[in-house]
Amino acid sequence: MMAWERARGRSAKWFLAPALALLAVFVVWPLVRAGVWSFTNADLLSPERARGVGLDNYTGLWADGRFRRAFLNTWMFALLVVPAQTVLAFFMALWVNRPEPAWRVLRGVFFLPVVVAMPVLAVLWTLLYQPAQGGEMGPVNAALGVFGVPPQAWLRDPALALPAIAFMSVWQGVGLQMMVFLAGLQSVPKELIEAARIDGAGAWQRVWHVVVPSMRNTIIFVVTVTMILAFRIFVQPYLMTRGGPGNSTLSLIQSVYEMTFVTQDLGRACAAAMAFLVLVGGLTWAQRRWMKEERE
Repeated sequence: MMAWERARGRSAKWFLAPALALLAVFVVWPLVRAGVWSFTNADLLSPERARGVGLDNYTGLWADGRFRRAFLNTWMFALLVVPAQTVLAFFMALWVNRPEPAWRVLRGVFFLPVVVAMPVLAVLWTLLYQPAQGGEMGPVNAALGVFGVPPQAWLRDPALALPAIAFMSVWQGVGLQMMVFLAGLQSVPKELIEAARIDGAGAWQRVWHVVVPSMRNTIIFVVTVTMILAFRIFVQPYLMTRGGPGNSTLSLIQSVYEMTFVTQDLGRACAAAMAFLVLVGGLTWAQRRWMKEERE
């Protein structure tokens, strides 16, 4: 190795040092502290007085019916959002993947909800879902009334609240996945599509046998990212329903938030956060493992 190469290698460490220091201070150290606190009875206002309790915080989580409900709600939300958002984004990308300027404008329209702050959209959709009250009715119920569907209490019915929030979340986030799929479509060899067309393959056959296999890694990436974002749900149910009615929209993140700042049970909140981290990390690892196996 030449002298200038060794000097460049030494200088690279100094360029990495600020980023590594920030990572250690704001990510690694808080994670380690949370892991330690999860085995104690730490209180938010006096964590220095914490005493070890072993695995009591972790075993107590599964004995807590409210936490179990939050766990189930989060899974249900992910099962509603991830397939719907992925499939819809894929077909939207196929639809707008055209060179004309009008289609580029349409892409921007679809992407617009992604850049709007979620609290703003949560308030907006709360008004859209408004049930019939006196002479007022939300636009969603008014639109369904045209087709003879009676007004629904979307955010007040335990059976409808979580699907209603999931629908709003799909609408808000589908533009991001659409843009990722659009980037993936650019890597599909046009020669394969033309060859399939010459061989007599229809539009659906070209999509299923050429486009989808060529975009395998993009699809897995989108599913993984969408799943992680779905499990992080907090703002929508917290602002729209406060986790109700009857805990039907309570999420894991809201449960951790309440343990920390409402009951101030820092040790138990850290245990819940670590369990959440293991869950999401395990699912992400499984997705990456699947992707690796597909490449072999």
